[in-house]
Amino acid sequence: MRAWVRPLLEIGPLVVFFIVNNREGLMTGTAAFIVATAIAVPLNWYLEKRLPVMPLVGGAFVIVFGGLTLALDDSLFIKLKPTIVNMLFAVSLAAGLALGRNFLKILFGAALSLDDAGWKILTQRWIAFFIVLAILNEITWRFFSDDFWVSFKLFGAMPLTIVFSFAQLPLIKRHWAGEKNPFA
Repeated sequence: MRAWVRPLLEIGPLVVFFIVNNREGLMTGTAAFIVATAIAVPLNWYLEKRLPVMPLVGGAFVIVFGGLTLALDDSLFIKLKPTIVNMLFAVSLAAGLALGRNFLKILFGAALSLDDAGWKILTQRWIAFFIVLAILNEITWRFFSDDFWVSFKLFGAMPLTIVFSFAQLPLIKRHWAGEKNPFA
């Protein structure tokens, strides 16, 4: 898949949510978010020829929590979704480490060739980062307006995730176990 298509499919529904929320409000934005997600996830699967785990899990939660938001006319559910998803990822990764299985390595081992110590450190860092994102989401939806919360999802959480990901490059470089280190 072209390098720009995957990020577009992953961020596209969030951009739709932001735009529609700003024009029509949170409930209509949530409905648009559900529709955009319901289109993006299968399209991602079709183009990649494999099931994209993170977008699939996130998409399922958008549909379930967005659906609850609309059905019960209560924005609490869509606001809790990022907290629950981030904590689910953190707990899953931590449980994997506790059980001697590194789920991050299972998911991304084809793309990254790290030694075991590198995978463990990278996983611990992602656990911490997912917890931080969950806390930030809780603070944002509880203490700020709905519009600010929606904006934070696009202009706060997304850039933080990108910066965090790039900040892991020195670790990846240090623990590269493959033949040719593309980060050297």
